[in-house]
Amino acid sequence: MIIIHISSRFERSFKKLPNEIKANFFEKLEIFKNNPFEKSLKTHKLNGNLREYYAFYLKNGYRVLVDFKTSNNILLVNIGSHDDYKKWGA
Repeated sequence: MIIIHISSRFERSFKKLPNEIKANFFEKLEIFKNNPFEKSLKTHKLNGNLREYYAFYLKNGYRVLVDFKTSNNILLVNIGSHDDYKKWGA
């Protein structure tokens, strides 16, 4: 069983999202909980300053930044557009 933790940064970013993206997040989260590397999520390891994290895709270019603390203990770090990565890595 996967245990999902949510950072305060994620919560703040999530509140600012359009409702359509929030709904898509909950759909994708169910898939992620069953298999974090399900092909449709396109979960991938990041590079540069964010190299310790992974991300999975939502619609319209949004992504969820995740930290695999262990294989079944996962922290949702942040959520936003691909352009937001620049801010996250700073």
